[in-house]
Amino acid sequence: MTISIDAPAETTAARESRVVLDPGHGEAFTEHMISMDWTEGEGWSAPEITPLRNLSIHPGMIGLHYGQVAFEGLKAHRRADGAMGVWRSGDHALRFQRSCRRLAMPELPAEAFVAAIDQLIDADEGSLSTDPSHSIYIRPMMFGTDTSLMLRPSRSYRFLLMAFVAGGFFGEDVESVSVLVSHEYSRAFPGGTGNVKVAGNYAPSFLAQREAEAAGCQQVVWLDALEGRYLEEMGGMNMFLVRGRGADAEVVTPQLTGTLLPGITRDTMLTLARRLGYRTGEERISLEQWRAECASGTISEVFACGTAAVVTPVGRVHDRDGDWTIGDGTPGEVTMALRKGLTDLHHGVADDPNGWLHACTRS
Repeated sequence: MTISIDAPAETTAARESRVVLDPGHGEAFTEHMISMDWTEGEGWSAPEITPLRNLSIHPGMIGLHYGQVAFEGLKAHRRADGAMGVWRSGDHALRFQRSCRRLAMPELPAEAFVAAIDQLIDADEGSLSTDPSHSIYIRPMMFGTDTSLMLRPSRSYRFLLMAFVAGGFFGEDVESVSVLVSHEYSRAFPGGTGNVKVAGNYAPSFLAQREAEAAGCQQVVWLDALEGRYLEEMGGMNMFLVRGRGADAEVVTPQLTGTLLPGITRDTMLTLARRLGYRTGEERISLEQWRAECASGTISEVFACGTAAVVTPVGRVHDRDGDWTIGDGTPGEVTMALRKGLTDLHHGVADDPNGWLHACTRS
């Protein structure tokens, strides 16, 4: 499939006039979007770049009624040399394919996914300031477009790519967050869709998140659905625990069981931790074990990671059987070392032997 998108010509001054200085998270959309359509008979259409605009859809669209919607989330960062780089876009392309495959949707070729992102960033990088805490969050998505209420997969689909300028997910400062352990609700079930990014995974989590906020917490900790004992994710992020301190620390994360999302940042953290000299592990960790190891001081730090949250320290846990503090409740040494290692990679100021930071190029 040959990708060719001509973005509108634009002067440097015009781009600079669109810089977003106080983006928040999720609402400072950039000016363009890219769309492609797929049908059974013709496959993928040529990509089209247009101004960001509302969609016109039939109220009987299959994707709207039956949740045939998959998406991704990744970021572009301004490197220290001023150029733009997209973080692990090829890996996100492959995960997007897995999500679409799980919902019986067509797979967008990885090269088309990466090329479309390059073109959108080329068109909209002028919205990004030089503040290193800001980035462009990119949202690829695909949904079924057939007009039918028959319970079946759609026979036509639309791929959309849009973006927004992002600040910090929990604010601009790096502070520890508090979390609520959810015992009443489950995020994902064996054989379900917990290991892919589909729209239906997220709305059911909103009620638990609302309860967390009512309890004075920023996020929810999910337990496994079968026994309600084992740590899985934190909100929409992967969790990590740090045992010990300093050079002898061990960085561990819940084992992938088919109900957790295999996060791109999760994979990065495991690799980066080993590169920094820490031992790493993937385990089934029970809530009781977590509480006991924090009480004994064995677990000294906890953090969550993800595209939006980057690396976010956790300082306090609220649970029906009693609350507890992790370490002294402040961001830990290992957490902050990993966060710095990740952000240095994002901005191209650290060695990148894996080639994770993809330099944006026009087709």
